[in-house]
Amino acid sequence: MEQRVASTSGLSGAQSVDRALSLLSLVSYFGYQGSTLSELVEQGGLNKPTTRRLLLALMRSGMLEQDEMTRRYFLGEEAYILGTLASRRYGLLQISRDSLTTLSAKTEDTSFLSIQRETSSVCLHREEGTYQIRTHALQAGYRHPLGVGAGSLAILSALPDEEIEAILEANDPVLQAEYPNLGPAQIRDDVATTREAGFALNPGRILANSWAIGLAIHHPDGRPAGALSIAAIDSRMQPARQIELVALMQVEARKIEARLAHLQPLNGRIKRPVNPARLGTKVEGAN
Repeated sequence: MEQRVASTSGLSGAQSVDRALSLLSLVSYFGYQGSTLSELVEQGGLNKPTTRRLLLALMRSGMLEQDEMTRRYFLGEEAYILGTLASRRYGLLQISRDSLTTLSAKTEDTSFLSIQRETSSVCLHREEGTYQIRTHALQAGYRHPLGVGAGSLAILSALPDEEIEAILEANDPVLQAEYPNLGPAQIRDDVATTREAGFALNPGRILANSWAIGLAIHHPDGRPAGALSIAAIDSRMQPARQIELVALMQVEARKIEARLAHLQPLNGRIKRPVNPARLGTKVEGAN
């Protein structure tokens, strides 16, 4: 069902590399649903011929694959292999799995792990709960602006004020386009409330009946490594239960942070330049 391209016209130069990597990142935004050529042209900011040439190059390398029936593009086998190898160094998901399983087992609700990706957050994992009514706003691979959704808000609130302002400024266009009722002013208020309460709350701002709470996970130096979040219908997120859920999440967050401390000496030696190019994407939902 999946196909790869044997050859394509080459593109050279650092600019082409940057464009190809940005396009690869954009394909990942669409997660399991895949992306069409027209979607990538619209959201990637490149013309159709250039986008197509870059896609062919990425398919030839195995970083992307195209479904023969739907013509949608997905991350390929080589991307999976590289991700698996990278997870040995950047293993937040691996060391968080037990905690996610524990949270969903104890609460019967769905739990999530999210991380920061420049001015966005990305959901790394969704652990289903057993409660018969579930929310489906957030899936693994979904990305949305920092501050939108409980886990995303928890991460943003853990950043320095000047960084928060830079992120809100960068995200203002997508917030206006996709979240007219959740602009920078509202997110600033939410950050203040989160810091005061010690956890983030999404009271159905994205989907009316889908509530969530989020708690940041920190590296030993205090920087946010990511966030845990739990989502449920509004009747299961009343104030008394919020406190119960936060207490459970705090226990698991401390476990994850203790494991992260063992990885820090290795990760601390790596310098990570920030890519100034940011690609916008439409958001399916957030928790």
